[in-house]
Amino acid sequence: MKRVLIVGAGKGGTALLEILSATDRLEVVAVIDKNQEAKGLARAESFGIPIGAYWREWINQDIDIVIEATGDEQVLEELITSSSEKTIVIPGSIAYIIAELMEEKETLLRQIKLQMNNQKLILNNIRDGMIVIDNREMIQFVNKSTERIMEVPKMELIGKPITKVIAQSRLPHVLQSRRREVNQKLVLENGKRLITTRIPMINAEDQIIGAFAVFKDITEVMDLAEANTDLTEIKTMLEAIIYSSDEAISVVDENGKGIMINPAYTRITGLKETDVVGKPATVDISEGESMHMKVLKTRRPVRGVRMKVGSAKRDVLVNVAPVIVDGKIKGSVGVLHDVSEIKALTSELKRARQIIRNLEAKYTFDDIVGTSPEMKLALEQAKVGARTPATVLLRGESGTGKELFAHAIHNESDRKHNKFIRVNCAAIAESILESELFGYEEGAFSGAKRGGKKGIFEEANMGSIFLDEIGELSLHMQAKLLRVLQENEIVRVGGTDPITINVRIITATNINLEKAIMKKTFREDLYYRLNRLPIHIPSLRERMTDLPPLVARIIEKINQDYGRNVKSISNNALKILEKYHWPGNVRELENVIGRAMIYMDMNEEQIKQEHIPDLVVTPAKSDHHVTTDNLMTKSLQTAVEDYEKQYIAHVYKQNNYNKTKTAKELNVSIRNLYYKMKKYQIERNSTQDFS
Repeated sequence: MKRVLIVGAGKGGTALLEILSATDRLEVVAVIDKNQEAKGLARAESFGIPIGAYWREWINQDIDIVIEATGDEQVLEELITSSSEKTIVIPGSIAYIIAELMEEKETLLRQIKLQMNNQKLILNNIRDGMIVIDNREMIQFVNKSTERIMEVPKMELIGKPITKVIAQSRLPHVLQSRRREVNQKLVLENGKRLITTRIPMINAEDQIIGAFAVFKDITEVMDLAEANTDLTEIKTMLEAIIYSSDEAISVVDENGKGIMINPAYTRITGLKETDVVGKPATVDISEGESMHMKVLKTRRPVRGVRMKVGSAKRDVLVNVAPVIVDGKIKGSVGVLHDVSEIKALTSELKRARQIIRNLEAKYTFDDIVGTSPEMKLALEQAKVGARTPATVLLRGESGTGKELFAHAIHNESDRKHNKFIRVNCAAIAESILESELFGYEEGAFSGAKRGGKKGIFEEANMGSIFLDEIGELSLHMQAKLLRVLQENEIVRVGGTDPITINVRIITATNINLEKAIMKKTFREDLYYRLNRLPIHIPSLRERMTDLPPLVARIIEKINQDYGRNVKSISNNALKILEKYHWPGNVRELENVIGRAMIYMDMNEEQIKQEHIPDLVVTPAKSDHHVTTDNLMTKSLQTAVEDYEKQYIAHVYKQNNYNKTKTAKELNVSIRNLYYKMKKYQIERNSTQDFS
């Protein structure tokens, strides 16, 4: 804040005092005048500002600006001589300009015009800038204030065309028009904002000999004015926001009297402005304590208070906050939430979240951890499948990550920007599954919505649909699904017109579909439609080399979920996990790691052996040999299957459990080998010797 000393308490000094007292950026430290009857001294005392008769007592008291308002040039010279280098002395004539705006400014301009040649000292010490040009538009004179305002040295200005220095200058226009321009706005290239007056110079022979401009840097003044304007605009804006808000809002003053409500408040309470404004804060309450009065008393906000308001006793939740300005409470603002609306919005939010969860694919192939040969093969097949429109059948035990693969296939395909809908065929009752998948027409059954409803296949049009647990579909639903695969069209329940769709179908199952076909529980024709691109996802026990990176990824995920800081797992703990056969696969591994981290201390950063819950290790099945006695009690098909199972297991073991080498030695495709190993449940820890 700048400290200002006013010397002279006459008309000009008094006017300056009034202006400067209204700003926060300048502080008037004293008003000085030898005439103790001067009007300005009494006015200064009313503001609490010190007064005096001698300015020398104040000149060295850390004064930033001295305003000489006496009009006495001798006083001005003494002030200039006595002031320190950092103190700015503003002459009385200039002070009078500031107080009286343009009337005083024009007086000064006339004085400058008459005394330009012999009063350069004064001109160089005035706060206003001044530029003089000749009739060739060349700059002839600039004062020190011009250098300061334009931030350009005097030597770089003198002798140059005015338009080269100030491109938008209108002094050339003043030369041509011979008319003055008063109080015009101008913005310099350095961002300074000016108020300038331009006057032509005409000699006694009525010849134009040049022109000059006097300008004031009003950047700071404009900032203050804009701040005041902004306050008004903000007030208007806040009122507009309150009145347009769907939230019911009421405002009271420090005495608890209503000063504002909005239309939403009227809608909930039934009370109008005339019922509330100027009335006590309790006027709207049917049941409960006034939260406005409580907040005004405690100066603390309250949230989520249940009460009833208005003549209809509307059930609402109330949030009230105090309005505190400069440490003083000026009122409070309350927001009412209609509980019935909250319930409806909560229900809608849950439904929206469910829709979002069902319509987006969250994972990509980068989220799938696995470097084992078995997993690499599955990933390569899945990436190939993602680039084609073929139906994909994901096969694998429960917990191996079939849904993760389905997400990744969709996100890798050209349908990734369209919907991805997941359906668990085993989780939806048979009675409603058909209408959920294919939709229904109006009046198709009791309770059907007016206008009917789209099914999941229609919703997923141009996108992908993931049918999990496909083996659990009834034969009736299998027939309906077969039509979708064959004809690319569906018929709504209760309808007759086919609807063409374009949907990528990804299916998954953990059951043996071949056995289901033999048992007549799964359609063979549907199987061949689904089995165009089968992908076997190996179990965790088939890819134990992936265990360490899987554990690291799970630790990272659970750290985020539970707010923990676990960094690693010890070798002893990892060895325990490697010995387990993991019937629940990756899902079970995540469960075990999660339980271990839950029971760890908050400051522990490594999972140790004692943190791992007890795991029951199932011993490997004992070897069996095919004997003639055994064969005599079995059918030919069963005997052949037993032989095939044991021979594959034997070769698998001989090749050190390498599936690729096993398939090559057996002269079958790797896909066929996966199928047979799945069929016979051949696993690394259950292989048998062949003899």
